[in-house]
Amino acid sequence: MSTTEALVQYQVEQGIATITLDSPHNRNAISSRMLAELQQGFHDATEDTAVRAIVLTHTGNTFCAGADLSEAANSDPETAANERTRAVIGLLRGILELPKPVIAQIDGNVRAGGMGIVGACDIVVAGPSSTFALTEARVGVAPFMISLTVLPRLTSRAASRYYLTGEKFDAATAVELGFVTIAADDPAAEVARLCGELRKGSPQGLRESKRLVNAAMLEEFDRSATELADRSARFFGTEEAREGIIAFLQRRPPSWAQ
Repeated sequence: MSTTEALVQYQVEQGIATITLDSPHNRNAISSRMLAELQQGFHDATEDTAVRAIVLTHTGNTFCAGADLSEAANSDPETAANERTRAVIGLLRGILELPKPVIAQIDGNVRAGGMGIVGACDIVVAGPSSTFALTEARVGVAPFMISLTVLPRLTSRAASRYYLTGEKFDAATAVELGFVTIAADDPAAEVARLCGELRKGSPQGLRESKRLVNAAMLEEFDRSATELADRSARFFGTEEAREGIIAFLQRRPPSWAQ
């Protein structure tokens, strides 16, 4: 993958592929271009027999802010949402079934669709600057498709609270809820340690172990993905969602906020 003006950087060192979300100017929002580059990075890592594991990380103070709402606002909302939703579902499923471990290395904010990406990763290490939130209800929609990877990682009570309130929670709370594996003062150092442990596993052993762990999640994913994709696209085209997106871009409260 070329790194010239790329939104996603890719490099391999000592058997570890590092994929870096590198669009800090818009908080690593998920645009169609970023999706394509991210999928290419995972493809390259999968095809490279020298790669034993993948680290997914970021530049800037935000891991991923979710969907690029400016892109959604500048096109037919339902059509754009339909295309983006199906692409994101493909990305999330791809991470789950990818035959190599994926470690998320986070030291920043994770919002909305970014939560779905984190949920799909096998191991998640979060630094002290990390915060997490499911903010979809605040822009008139819901965490439809990302529920495929977020709900299996949260307790039922936690899901109810954070889906409805959109409140932020920190890395320590994320560990308690089961969403994050390890809260670390130095996430890079902890990820390096974990990569060392993964190098001790055989490619076959790692692949089959991951398949066992993710089998139930993938089964539910395939059962619900089409319905959730349709609901997501439909609701992005509603008046409330349009108002929520415009209000977000204009940095003002939406009409329903009290």
